[in-house]
Amino acid sequence: MNRTTLSLLAGTAALAAVTGFATLSSPQAATTAGTAAELPVERTSLLCPEPSTSEVAETSYTSFTPVTKNTGNDGKAELKAAAEESDGQNQNQSQSKNKGKDKSKGKKKAAKPVLTPKEPGTPVTGDTSGGDAPALVGTAEGKFAPGWTVQETTEVAAGAGRGLQGVNCSAPDTEFWFPGASTAADRTDYVHLTNPDDSAAVVDIELYGKDGALDSSLGEGITVAPHSSDPILLSTLTEEKQEDLTVHVNVRSGRVGAAVQALDDKLGGDWLAASTDPSGSLVLPGIPKDATAVRLVAYTPSDSDADLKVRLASPSGLITPAGNETLHVKGGMTTAVDLGDVTRGEAGSLVLTPTDDSVPVVAALRVVRGKGANQETAFIPATRPVGPRATVADNSAKGSTLSLTAPTRTATVKVTASAGSEGGEAVSKTFTIKAGTTQNVEAPTPTGLKGTFALTVEHVSGGPVYGARTLAATEDGVPGFTIQTLPDDRGMVAVPEADEDLSVLQK
Repeated sequence: MNRTTLSLLAGTAALAAVTGFATLSSPQAATTAGTAAELPVERTSLLCPEPSTSEVAETSYTSFTPVTKNTGNDGKAELKAAAEESDGQNQNQSQSKNKGKDKSKGKKKAAKPVLTPKEPGTPVTGDTSGGDAPALVGTAEGKFAPGWTVQETTEVAAGAGRGLQGVNCSAPDTEFWFPGASTAADRTDYVHLTNPDDSAAVVDIELYGKDGALDSSLGEGITVAPHSSDPILLSTLTEEKQEDLTVHVNVRSGRVGAAVQALDDKLGGDWLAASTDPSGSLVLPGIPKDATAVRLVAYTPSDSDADLKVRLASPSGLITPAGNETLHVKGGMTTAVDLGDVTRGEAGSLVLTPTDDSVPVVAALRVVRGKGANQETAFIPATRPVGPRATVADNSAKGSTLSLTAPTRTATVKVTASAGSEGGEAVSKTFTIKAGTTQNVEAPTPTGLKGTFALTVEHVSGGPVYGARTLAATEDGVPGFTIQTLPDDRGMVAVPEADEDLSVLQK
């Protein structure tokens, strides 16, 4: 779901609460002229999971807010360390990675800001090293809130999960789906739960394998203390070893941020972000053109089976992978299929559509680059379209690839490279993406670039566009990489015009 926490001006917020007219903007729901206006969000929250316990980990954070009209001149944004892990009441089931930390009495500790952006339009970066970096809790207000994006990128030189790991810090929510997790012998997967609020959150973690739900009473009623983060080791929730799992995080009370860290003994590792809400049609954008192995994992929460048409949006159009024309997903069961080197050396995105009746599905791809001992893994979850605007931070002049796909109709987008974190001027460029294709576009770089920069994609015309960004950094022959999708930033909300007839509210 990944809904952004919104706080409008007092008058419009109260009006929205009564009428229910304030809705998040989306490409499917346009505002009717004369009945509503779109205004920037006034407040938003983002949560960054604990990056690594490896002593050789090097982590960077990048915060960026695109310039947005009608925001005023006030506001602030900051990221702070979440309080240390909860008071130990769940330690027997989580097998937390923070065993050496002081968890006594669950006391809150004053946290200094890790990052404090100074102005929209310019990224701010921060770095940390080693295995003690905490989870972060962030808020942005006023001019910093609309489209606020924070990227967490970690390089791990050796050990399980070695390579490049990256994740977009996400908004707190009450439900998450993670197809593509695992409890196989060579995998160590954690689901990270971060609670930003003043009251405890109660969470259920459900696991679904190839034969349905796995027995796991330890996943029920997990308490995440206020202002804290708990990494839950999946293998402690079940004795079953399964290569492909779907993890369902359901919050009974409160709200949390959630992400799965998947660490492989041989294939490196990365973060698995949540899939978009269950839907009959899904798009998984940005498969690297040099991918050597692609595995599709899908799950339907419906009692009915789902039959999906599998197509690859290539640079020349939609094609059907030989031998994988369709995918049958049994109700309540996780299904996985190997697609091999499906891109055949070209940019590609996977498009899933129902063959007959539409049944809601979640899905993700596990992507491998390299061969033999020099392999690395990343994940691509099904995602929302770019919508009016989407942003991804922590790009560099080399090693960043922006992939865009228009699965149904030709579309035009504007891509803006922000000013650099240490200097440079923003540059924009317009691209047309033909229907049914995926293009690795030559994104602009800031003039006089110093440091890193953000890429903002704005929908100009045509059909929906989906996007993903790949960061790559080869070290010691290992092709380290990480992929982040670009869903709509939901930085605007539609609210009623002030001169509407509100007499119905008095009845």
